Amino acid sequence: MLDILIIVLIIVIIALGILYYFNRKNMGKMIQAQDFIEQNKVLTQIFVIDKKIEKPSPTNMTKAVYEQMPKMARMRKMPLVKAKVGPQIVNLMCDKSVFEILPVKKNIKVELAGIYIVKVKGTNLANKKKKTFGEKMSLKMKEMQEKK
Repeated sequence: MLDILIIVLIIVIIALGILYYFNRKNMGKMIQAQDFIEQNKVLTQIFVIDKKIEKPSPTNMTKAVYEQMPKMARMRKMPLVKAKVGPQIVNLMCDKSVFEILPVKKNIKVELAGIYIVKVKGTNLANKKKKTFGEKMSLKMKEMQEKK
């Protein structure tokens, strides 16, 4: 009985060590990606034509971008925005929080990093949507942290 318990304990410790290693590796990648986004963001005016949450495919994204995406990202549904940037109509990606406040059929100023919408600027769209109590509290916490 004690032998089995020791073997299970060793297996659990090894599994936790592997998870810790991969978590540190992924956190490094996330920090690097966030730094890249911060360095390359540009304030641009866009006209939002349509927005959908769907799986990326070569039909709704450029072929080069689709091929560079990781396989896990290809299988997941993500917020995609069809917008007119200058004279071109392009498909953009964004976070779910940005996706919820983007108005359709309107000109807005956004911060773009490649084909990724980082933030909506210049308008008070965040306050237009009805929020739950938890969302209101998290916004107040963010405001308090930004003031510090």
